[in-house]
Amino acid sequence: MSNETIAAISTPLGVGGIGIVRLSGPDARTIAGRVFRPSGKKELIDATGYTGMLGRIHGSGGDVDEAIAFIYRAPKSYTGEDVVELSCHGGIWAVRQALRLCLDAGARMAGPGEFTKRAFLNGKLDLSQAEAVIDIITATGDAALKAALAAKDGALNSQINSFVSELTANAAHLAAWMDYPEEDLIPVDAPALATELSVTLDKMKRLLATWDSGRIVREGITTAIVGRPNVGKSTLMNLLMGEQKSIVTDLPGTTRDVVEGQIHLGDYTLLLADTAGIRHTENPIESIGVDLSRRQIEVAGLILAVFDSSESLTPEDMELMGLLKGKKCVAVINKSDLPPLLDDKAIKSAIPATVSISAAGGTGKEDLERSVIHVLGLERFDPTAAVISNERQRSCLEKACDQLEEAIQALQNSVTLDAVGVLIESALDELLRLTGRQVNTAVVDAVFSQFCVGK
Repeated sequence: MSNETIAAISTPLGVGGIGIVRLSGPDARTIAGRVFRPSGKKELIDATGYTGMLGRIHGSGGDVDEAIAFIYRAPKSYTGEDVVELSCHGGIWAVRQALRLCLDAGARMAGPGEFTKRAFLNGKLDLSQAEAVIDIITATGDAALKAALAAKDGALNSQINSFVSELTANAAHLAAWMDYPEEDLIPVDAPALATELSVTLDKMKRLLATWDSGRIVREGITTAIVGRPNVGKSTLMNLLMGEQKSIVTDLPGTTRDVVEGQIHLGDYTLLLADTAGIRHTENPIESIGVDLSRRQIEVAGLILAVFDSSESLTPEDMELMGLLKGKKCVAVINKSDLPPLLDDKAIKSAIPATVSISAAGGTGKEDLERSVIHVLGLERFDPTAAVISNERQRSCLEKACDQLEEAIQALQNSVTLDAVGVLIESALDELLRLTGRQVNTAVVDAVFSQFCVGK
């Protein structure tokens, strides 16, 4: 693969100011030189790295577009190879023609994520940093962007490497003591080794605990708006969405399906679902909607349970509170602009996170934001720190923790030291898989298949 030069459009295909065709590989400058004619006397093939040249892209039919060629020489480029980026005007036809000329001149069409894959294979990024690239591209909020950028800068890599260093030192001492008993080595003290491993394990578990917050920041969280009919669920949905997303009437049972939308609440993304009012009904269509509401309560990561402050608690309200036990939930006591009749003590007893709002009047949204952040445990989230942000990383770290726990138990139970050494090495293997220093091609291909072509 490294002997081929690849090319792709690296900007969204549409009408815009600039469209970029990127080439990477040993013949990038040669191929680009066949389709790009500089305005000056110096040829593209002779340009030094980090140089920009004004000129024209041309083919057998004449000039295609005026462009600027940016040259990056190996190894000081994104991929670690020779790279040329042709910046054209951002018209669909011009950019496509520029790419076609590059392919006709000897380049191969790049696959999804192949530029970043080459950066990984050439040692410019580790696997966690490569995954951070796609997180930067897909970030939907400030916290997600900052967390992805920190990972790209090596926050997670640095933390994992510190675990690797500690465990490598333990494993090396253990192996040397067992393999060379005649040497004048410091004896292995099983209790002391167990203590050292426990210290490392505690740090690894703290990193593993960032999985929930990291996933929420990266992907958003499914959020169900639930409650009995006419408490203001749809009005709350529209308030949060900033548009008329759900139908609002005085008639109970208006919402019979799940109405979905995505919002940013502060720095975080909520994947909202406005559900049918939960009540007992003989209407078969509404009954289906109520069943969908109950299902949303089971699968949602966050519940916004809406109650009407202008009415006393009903049996449906009490039933809802019973369904919410053990769930991450905020009780939204709506219609605060009306005379209060609701005794909220029972609600606060069942759902500690409680806010008072007027969805119709548009007040209380800031209090709701603070409560959501508190319930999700994001108050102390540091986007610049090391965070586990995807399932592959979580699985590797969890397996490493499991192996280390077994090693500590083995030491405490006086199991032979060679068995302890095997467990420590297994933990090391999982950590090295996380960063990509020890990983098979199937995993690498799966990671980069998520990328767009051109990145």
